[in-house]
Amino acid sequence: MKPAFSTVACPQWTFPRLFDHLERWGFMGCELRTFGYGSTQFACDPAMSDAAKVRHGFEKTGVAIASLGTSLRYDQKFSPPVLASVLHDVDRSVRETKSLVDLAVQLECPLLRVFAFELPGGEQRKTGLARVVDRLKKAADHCRNSGVRLMLENGGSFSTATDLAEILDAVDNPMLAACYSAPVAMSVGEDPAAGINVLGDRCVCVKIKDMKHSQPCALGEGELRCRETVNALSRAGFEGWVTYEFDRAWLSGDAWDIDALMTQSAKTLYEWVGGRTVVRV
Repeated sequence: MKPAFSTVACPQWTFPRLFDHLERWGFMGCELRTFGYGSTQFACDPAMSDAAKVRHGFEKTGVAIASLGTSLRYDQKFSPPVLASVLHDVDRSVRETKSLVDLAVQLECPLLRVFAFELPGGEQRKTGLARVVDRLKKAADHCRNSGVRLMLENGGSFSTATDLAEILDAVDNPMLAACYSAPVAMSVGEDPAAGINVLGDRCVCVKIKDMKHSQPCALGEGELRCRETVNALSRAGFEGWVTYEFDRAWLSGDAWDIDALMTQSAKTLYEWVGGRTVVRV
């Protein structure tokens, strides 16, 4: 297993500040959260920076760009169906995917996180699933020969490993893998150990986070059974990314010492995976 973290922990940090802290935390990889070209939500959004400089900055720290975490989703429904292709930009999500795949190529980043997400109320699941699958097939086709794979994360109407597996089977393209969010799965009653077994070697990343009294906290200090998830990954022989998310980006206030929290979480995660924290000075 390869410990990583997401930049949702430090949305206001510039890349120079991020690089300075990477050298101390010791994570092996980093998921860069991006909202695409034109967004200003994150100071460390690679879509708003020079890709070559970002790539070289990570190379100097010895930390890999594990993945790009996007908001891309393929669920939007257009009506009336017969005129949709004329009246609406039905392939917008596919086109946006292609643009961010090209950014991942520039960053030499091998994985791009996407979502299926929420089906409209009252719509038959079969119909909505077909729409999501059709767009994902087009998006995955663009990845061929790029060195970048899409990884579909569970959430919304597709919150379990079984949901992810259903989509992966339907798309049937090696350029689409699974990104399994253990806390999302647990929120709908799925045991992460069972989910990990369902996905098998099609899972390339597992997301973990911890909560205490409904507030995000350092890894191992909360109630979300994170260690159980890591133990299940160990038993399954998982060799992909285990990415810790501290959702600072979605919280108000400034009550957290991000440096101390991430340092402690990296140490804890390395202990759980049976490794050793890498301290760079």
